[in-house]
Amino acid sequence: MIKVALSVMAITMGVVFTVALTVTYLFNQMVIDEVRGLLEGKKEYTKDIIRREDVAGLPLPVQKWLERSNVIGREPVRTVRLEQKGFLRTKADQPWMPMQAEQYISPDEPGFVWKANIETAPLLYLVGRDKYQNGKGSMLIKFLALVPVVDSKGPEIDQGTLLRYLGECIWVPSAVLNEHITWEEVDGNRAKATMSYGGVTASGTFTFDEKGDVIQFSARRYMENNGEYRLEDWVCVVKGYKEFQGIRVPNQCSIVWKLKSGDFEWFRLEVTDIVYDQALVEP
Repeated sequence: MIKVALSVMAITMGVVFTVALTVTYLFNQMVIDEVRGLLEGKKEYTKDIIRREDVAGLPLPVQKWLERSNVIGREPVRTVRLEQKGFLRTKADQPWMPMQAEQYISPDEPGFVWKANIETAPLLYLVGRDKYQNGKGSMLIKFLALVPVVDSKGPEIDQGTLLRYLGECIWVPSAVLNEHITWEEVDGNRAKATMSYGGVTASGTFTFDEKGDVIQFSARRYMENNGEYRLEDWVCVVKGYKEFQGIRVPNQCSIVWKLKSGDFEWFRLEVTDIVYDQALVEP
């Protein structure tokens, strides 16, 4: 009887994981199509380069940052593919979950597609996709790529993904020259960026050190809690730097919600690779 039960269990587990592999493949194919839609037509480059006169009207901390990032004298970046690894959690009292992700970014027509694999336990995982395109955001998370856990859209998600795009310009410094972004100097080490795109406008503050490196991005972003959204302080703290294809960008960051109950660090990430302006590598 025990042998029969074990056999049934083994068969059931085999079926479950076969189905999981199939739906994971389908999920990845969906993301590939979304990436193609995001980056299609972005491979034609101009011979224009970013000159010092092009950034002369920006706040001094931003000018210094662009100089420090090595983008002066280069062509603006048209497409980005980056890889990440790290840990995340959804509540302060929950354990950290390992994750690996890849992201595609379109700087000209602001947008991104982010795909993640999140390990919840041995042999168990979540797949996630966060997307921002044409001014609209959407977040999709599925257990074993099969059972929906999160499927979010709407004005709050649009605002949040716009701010995520704006903050992640730290990985594509030339993107801040986009016509949809305007700047206002706060002081010698801070500048406020306001982005208006797709009918949504939101602002965030970049903080720089004396050398010109970005050390923090902060904004008021919608946070979801039990189906309700409220504006909270959302901060990206830079922990380290690295050069990719000659462009100096942050490669280690911590993402924190600044709540009345205390700081909630929910994401620790490391960028392991960035590829600029090359042919699409399928997810």
